[in-house]
Amino acid sequence: MAGVYYVGVDVGTSSVRAALVTGGGLVRTTAEEPISVWEPKADHYVQSSCEIWERCCSVVKEVVRGVERAQVRGIGFDATCSLVVLDQRFQPVPVGRDGDPQRNVVMWMDHRAAEQAARITRSGHRVLSRVGGVMSPEMQPPKLLWLKENLKESCWNKAAHFFDLPDFLSWKATGSLTRSLCTLVCKWTYCPPEGWDVSFWTAVGLEDLLENNFSKIGSQTSPPGSPLGDGLTQEAAADLGLDPGTAVGASLIDAHAGGLGVIGADVRGHHLPCEGQPVSSRMAVICGTSSCHMAVSERPLFVPGVWGPYLSAMVPGLWLNEGGQSATGRLIDHMVKGHAAYSRLQEQAQQRSPFTGENVYSYLNNHLSLMASSCSAVDLLGSSLHVWPDFHGNRSPLADPTLKGMVRGHESRFDVTYDVKRSTDSQPQRVIGLPLSQTLEDLALLYLATVQALALGTLHILEALREAGHDVRTLFLCGGLSKNSLFVQIHANATGLPVVLPDQLEAVLVGAAVLGACASQDHSSLQEAMGRMAKVGKVVQPDQEVQSFYQRKYKVFLRLMAHQREYQALMNPR
Repeated sequence: MAGVYYVGVDVGTSSVRAALVTGGGLVRTTAEEPISVWEPKADHYVQSSCEIWERCCSVVKEVVRGVERAQVRGIGFDATCSLVVLDQRFQPVPVGRDGDPQRNVVMWMDHRAAEQAARITRSGHRVLSRVGGVMSPEMQPPKLLWLKENLKESCWNKAAHFFDLPDFLSWKATGSLTRSLCTLVCKWTYCPPEGWDVSFWTAVGLEDLLENNFSKIGSQTSPPGSPLGDGLTQEAAADLGLDPGTAVGASLIDAHAGGLGVIGADVRGHHLPCEGQPVSSRMAVICGTSSCHMAVSERPLFVPGVWGPYLSAMVPGLWLNEGGQSATGRLIDHMVKGHAAYSRLQEQAQQRSPFTGENVYSYLNNHLSLMASSCSAVDLLGSSLHVWPDFHGNRSPLADPTLKGMVRGHESRFDVTYDVKRSTDSQPQRVIGLPLSQTLEDLALLYLATVQALALGTLHILEALREAGHDVRTLFLCGGLSKNSLFVQIHANATGLPVVLPDQLEAVLVGAAVLGACASQDHSSLQEAMGRMAKVGKVVQPDQEVQSFYQRKYKVFLRLMAHQREYQALMNPR
């Protein structure tokens, strides 16, 4: 396929990226532009769909510059599972009390609808069995209910179209109102082949959405990668710098695009336990601002506290279970930037960066290596400091958005247990009992303990999957945190599983391009396109010498959660 390209577009939390990808899965060029995030009040996060589309057009034009338009055979979009609201004329409708119509996107991490989510959970409706038994405030039904109950005049009564952000992008590109099964099944309670459950929407007070065959939320669906409409419209093609009619694949949620970009790679010759086994022996971990854990199976497996099983939500014909952590990269940033020694860390890293190109996390990784003795693993430095990482609630496997972060030490200099505020902004931590620790070593240890806690959170999700029947033997990591060598090695060590990193660092963008490749019909199936374009880069094996250490540390990890609930019960007697 020499001279044939596909474009992948990824809309993340704070930026839009695009890549020009070859038929063999090699990323030729990339471009990135920031997008605005507004936080009008605590737990409210909003964006602008107009700004997002403008940035999509800008980055696509940048990556296709220098190639003939006819060489670009297809384009695919992925995005965060945010909620876009448009009126009858497809104009933006405000989702905040300020009434600004340009702020018409309720972001994925917006938790304003926590009370509505809890109410839906209490309904006990049968659709909850496909979301781990608990409705998350990050899903769309509670957000829709919040808009109806709180912004009835300014938003709800004016809204004619509610899109998941990935579907909004494919609509802008093609004019097709067809929704992707990925978004509707994972975030809206749609269940193929039956479709929408009328009794659910009526039971939760959203019966308005039944009108005109669910036209406001989608009456037509397609599996990811299916060609939409007649490809790019004249207007969209001009905006993107591509030919009208260029194939557009049904979209994916960003994490699922990362899964496509790694999980189907040919592992022959790498001596991995998943070699010769079905793809169900692999779990994709897409780790950035937050993390998603994707495992597929040939039959539906119900996992308490884990979303799914979802049919054809990522790979057509297979059932998907989706675990996750609401704050990972965001949590690491919060812990490091909120520490008193952060300014010193910045100074030290900047002094070295002209020579080594290090960022603060590379510096911390090297600093930890120096702190460890030559005969000891870095991991063992975390023996006296333990973190419970749910500063933004637990997505899975506990499905408890009320949980908070905890830090526990048991040596003299860390002889303290304290809860940390849930907010993960860049302000200094407000804690109870924090000792007078301001050294760079203290910061490095807190960073290490946080990374270990996130890896143990992955182990927690893995154990829930295994209990339900999954047989995961290898982890496939991608996303921003997969570029952090310490984060990757600790995930291997804590889980006891080998970690595969993709050949192309931008695996999410490759996954989005796979959608365009599939839609172009250059491949017979999404699985074929995935197999040809996903490649193994590096394999990281677990350190067997620290397995017993992590077995003990995991016991402490679980006790932190139990203790937090004990403390809540003591302080909130019924």
